[in-house]
Amino acid sequence: MAADTAHADAGHHPPTSLGISNEKLGMWTFIGSECLFFGALIATYLLYLNRTNDGPTALDIFDIPFTSASTFILLMSSLGMVLALDALQRNDMRGFRVWTLTTALLGAVFLSGQIYEFTIFVEEGFKLETSPFSASFFVLTGFHGIHVTIGVVMLLALWALSLGGKFGPEKSETVELIGLYWHFVDIVWIVIFTVIYLIPVG
Repeated sequence: MAADTAHADAGHHPPTSLGISNEKLGMWTFIGSECLFFGALIATYLLYLNRTNDGPTALDIFDIPFTSASTFILLMSSLGMVLALDALQRNDMRGFRVWTLTTALLGAVFLSGQIYEFTIFVEEGFKLETSPFSASFFVLTGFHGIHVTIGVVMLLALWALSLGGKFGPEKSETVELIGLYWHFVDIVWIVIFTVIYLIPVG
């Protein structure tokens, strides 16, 4: 009986006075601080948008159709994350593994597209040191890429743990926390995509 109680408590996270667990509160606090961080980067980008030093402008360099496709892929990864959590909560470990790996792979495809885009930009003379505009662009999108990379690594870790039988429905809050991070990264990209690629065109 005591063993059963201990096992049940192992997957239980005591709520704070706000009615959520300390882990979830910590994640929301982290996301709040990241909103301020990306807000500052976006503000800096807008400040330097027209400071091109006679280098390429946004209209000259950005490939909206290509980046739109990459954006769609990243958005679809959020659906994969939702389906992964749902599968885990139903104790469908096969479904959990499939959707977790799918989400990670979609994130990796997005990153590959970003690297390809950066390579094209550099070949066309749009580099970090070209102008304040280019520097703010690479810093903003580069930091977002780092966040996506961290998310992909966490998803692959979940997938690997599930293969080893070290993950089950009792760990659903852990997956939910990683899901919150992943959805945040996706939402931030929607804002970045709008500011960088769509506003100059409009």
